[in-house]
Amino acid sequence: MNDTSTTPAATSLTVVYMLAALLERLEASRMPVDAAQHQLVAARLAQALADVPTGPQLTAILETHPAAAEVYENTHYHHAGLCRSPLDAALAAELGASAAIAQARQRPTEGTTHGKN
Repeated sequence: MNDTSTTPAATSLTVVYMLAALLERLEASRMPVDAAQHQLVAARLAQALADVPTGPQLTAILETHPAAAEVYENTHYHHAGLCRSPLDAALAAELGASAAIAQARQRPTEGTTHGKN
């Protein structure tokens, strides 16, 4: 007898993979995407991620599908915070934003006169 059944974990990973790929295509689409469709895919992915075991297969899916990684991070925030966000990139972005704000504060705005009424 051939056993063609798959484990629930393998089925869950397959569903996560398919939804992750679909969400990635929606995110990268140059054509307008229906917001309700995008929300539905993201919500179904979040549900599927809740049922899938962590491990190297899930890690591989999340590394190749950034939109799915963001959904995973958002749904698991209460346990691990921003566990998938690269700290170096986040720190560099924060430092860059702080520098840009400081530089903008030093520049006088056009049309203002300093010391004249």
